[in-house]
Amino acid sequence: MINTLEKSARTVDAAIEEALKELGMSRDDVSVEILDMGKTGFLGFGASPARVRVSYETPDPAPVKAEKPAAPKAEKKPAPAKVEKPAKAEKPKAEKPAPKAEVEPAPAITDENADYAAIRSFLTGLLNRMGVNAEMEISPRDNGGINVNLTGPAMGAIIGRRGETLDAIQHLTNYVVNKDSEKHLHISVDAEAYRSKREESLTRLAEKMAEKAIKYKRSMALEPMNSYERHVIHTALQNYEGVTTSSTGVEPNRRVVVSYVRPDKPEQKSDNKPKSREWA
Repeated sequence: MINTLEKSARTVDAAIEEALKELGMSRDDVSVEILDMGKTGFLGFGASPARVRVSYETPDPAPVKAEKPAAPKAEKKPAPAKVEKPAKAEKPKAEKPAPKAEVEPAPAITDENADYAAIRSFLTGLLNRMGVNAEMEISPRDNGGINVNLTGPAMGAIIGRRGETLDAIQHLTNYVVNKDSEKHLHISVDAEAYRSKREESLTRLAEKMAEKAIKYKRSMALEPMNSYERHVIHTALQNYEGVTTSSTGVEPNRRVVVSYVRPDKPEQKSDNKPKSREWA
């Protein structure tokens, strides 16, 4: 069930914040429609508050099902006791000599092994200082880079608010590993597949806001995002018919705006052909 709540305040962000505070929800749980951007006025005259409409979903009440009385269970009869036969004495077996352990050759040291070792060494020390125990999986990427996925019980501290801590860890890892290297290696650090899940969530959000922009024929503003998340929104809607996207604001409050685009009217064909003039 979709419910709405309208709020007004001095600015759009203040109105959104009041609505979220009243609902007890986060920004990712609702969608925001800007009804009026508001005016500051001059010397207090002509000012008007900003108004927003916040939409949120609540679960429909589940129908109560009548419980059927349980059928009486049949009583089990005790099984007859089994008479155990005496076990036969086993003959002692002659012990075979243990096979000699084969010594495997040490793996050759390559650039790939060195890069993996540098990544593992830096991240292990960083996580230890943060007091976080995590398992580390390092694998190559198709474009020549390296993927690092961290798993463990306390990944919330690694991810941070909207992935900000995870982005900082990725930036530091790239800086340390590439600092003394002639080649530039792109290292992607993820935790519990957060980035792929976040991309799917942002893509669904972008399509949802595009549908609302077309339905209400007005612009829809999203919450402030970093450059990577704004890029995901722009990419998701670049071929979406009926809307266009743009970014507005200043970091760290820069956000994406999904705007409705009116369809072009078909050109009317005229049957009147220009007549040629005959000169005398």
